[in-house]
Amino acid sequence: MLLEPRAMADARPPEEHADIREGVRALCAHYPGEYWRKLDRERAYPTEFVRALTEAGYLGCLIPEAFGGSGLGIGAAAAILEEVHASGGNGAACHAQMYTMGTILRHGSPAQKQRFLPEIAAGRLRLQAFGVTEPTAGTDTTAIRTAAVKKGGAYIVNGQKVWTSRAEHSDLMLLLARTTPREQAKRKTEGLSVFLVDMRAALGKGLTIRPIRTMINHATTEVFFDNLEVPAEHLIGEEGAGFRYILDGMNAERILIAAECIGDARWFIARARDYAKERVVFGRPIGQNQGIQFPIARAYAQSQAAALMVMRAASLYEAGAPCGAEANMAKMLASEASWFAADTCLQTHGGFGFAEDYDIERKFRETRLYQVAPISTNLILAYIAEHVLGLPRSY
Repeated sequence: MLLEPRAMADARPPEEHADIREGVRALCAHYPGEYWRKLDRERAYPTEFVRALTEAGYLGCLIPEAFGGSGLGIGAAAAILEEVHASGGNGAACHAQMYTMGTILRHGSPAQKQRFLPEIAAGRLRLQAFGVTEPTAGTDTTAIRTAAVKKGGAYIVNGQKVWTSRAEHSDLMLLLARTTPREQAKRKTEGLSVFLVDMRAALGKGLTIRPIRTMINHATTEVFFDNLEVPAEHLIGEEGAGFRYILDGMNAERILIAAECIGDARWFIARARDYAKERVVFGRPIGQNQGIQFPIARAYAQSQAAALMVMRAASLYEAGAPCGAEANMAKMLASEASWFAADTCLQTHGGFGFAEDYDIERKFRETRLYQVAPISTNLILAYIAEHVLGLPRSY
């Protein structure tokens, strides 16, 4: 008995955020492949789609009800992004608002929460930019050089960030900068601080944004700070404790991107399965051949296993328990599952997989990113080796 496309891909209990998933699928139906293909050709931002998600309350799902949000957990946010990708869309245009939100929720002052969260929940403010990575530091976050020096009632910021996605489409940026030089800090993870930068006020007054055109429509940029003045009240939490705050956000980021990868895998597997049933060559469906059906079956098995790890990581995060290992493993396993599913789908379609109208080549490019970002597979393996298995540090 053949499974239906939606019944096919569920390692979760059937009631797991069922209403949310159904609502997101219904919303995404208004943004079919043609919508995403046009944006991809023009490297344009999906403004209408992001507005629709915001107005439906999905982007504010993690914001407490007291501040105008839904007060849901990261499992609900993961379900939203998974369904966006399973529907053929791309949540990269707006997912940062979900995973950066945790830094404000967990470490922001009452005044900061009251000032910003209701506006973000209502869609009047966009928090989409996450300024961490730098050209000379890469994954070694403690080696960043962007500096914030306290001067009176403000911090003066100088430096550069790269791969800061959505900076041109965000009102606020969560920025990590050094407030104590690395050589003066007791530990290299100390002396880093987090700021909430009002980009509307900063643009042209110490803040410069330059787009980077890439192989995918990711709206990414490099950002330059030249004596940018950031009010002291925009410091999140304690000065010097920012690395720990950012780690919280990174775990959320990995869980949510893992969920997106599960959605991608579901999309690729459904497309491959359907095409293999319909495409007839030498008088029989190509899906009758084990050389076609076995890779699709393997992709399905891999995606189901990865989905269970995503669920595990999300449940630990919601419980406030340590989840670094699980978040990293979820991201690695889900990105590998989606990439295998993507390759299988492309191979199943043959030449048609490269045709723009099939959407496969676009999704193929998009899901490949997550082997590299937001953290590479090798760094995840190094983390597991050292922090889980107790092996000597390799770098």
